Amino acid sequence: MSLLRSLLFSTPLIVICTIVMGTLSLIDSFFDRTGNSQHQLARAWARMLLAVSFIRVRVTGLEKIDPRGAYVFVANHGSFMDIPALLASLPRQFRFFAKQGLFRIPFLGTHLQRAGHIPVDRSSPRASLKSMMEAARIISERGVSVLNFPEGGRSAVGLREFKEGPAYIAIKAGVPVVPVAIVGMRELLPMGAIHLRSGNVVLRVGDPISTNGLKASDRMELTERLYREVSQLLAEGSRPFNAETQRR
Repeated sequence: MSLLRSLLFSTPLIVICTIVMGTLSLIDSFFDRTGNSQHQLARAWARMLLAVSFIRVRVTGLEKIDPRGAYVFVANHGSFMDIPALLASLPRQFRFFAKQGLFRIPFLGTHLQRAGHIPVDRSSPRASLKSMMEAARIISERGVSVLNFPEGGRSAVGLREFKEGPAYIAIKAGVPVVPVAIVGMRELLPMGAIHLRSGNVVLRVGDPISTNGLKASDRMELTERLYREVSQLLAEGSRPFNAETQRR
């Protein structure tokens, strides 16, 4: 029944929502070059996708986030549906990193560029450093947050070693870094799967970690701490989704 519902209902609606909202976002980008209104449209799109997929995201820890603050959000990454879950749940304007190749795709690339998202060029350390500096500049000058998946891509199982980029960006921008754990989404849409299952997901927001007084040379220690924090959040959120979780 779940597979039939996905094929006949969820998947076509996901495609329709993406086309419609993507078109609206592209049109809006000609009037708002800051990317702020595009982010609001992206949030609406994300909530639509979760709704038509019958995925319920329960969020804990949002009270730790200052709605007026800027952050570097760091999350685990196991599914294509992670970004919709984060867009729908986090109460801050944020931009995220995307592979440079995505910016070359017609329509999608135009949207990513106009919305202010950041291309990642992994061809050389110099190019990667340029992307990180651009992210720090966006945070400092525009007061928006940045989302990064420090595993460097989706992981099929467990939690892969974190890269130092998010820690470097947070230190350079002088903003806190926030560990976030997405629990249960990988089981609904694993890597390589085309069937999106319905179900419950828990998104756990950890305590913001201050970067005051830290230098670029401290990024490795901060990265190790972030890995521990996300690991702990994943472990704490892996218990069954129940009434106790809903009350938090």
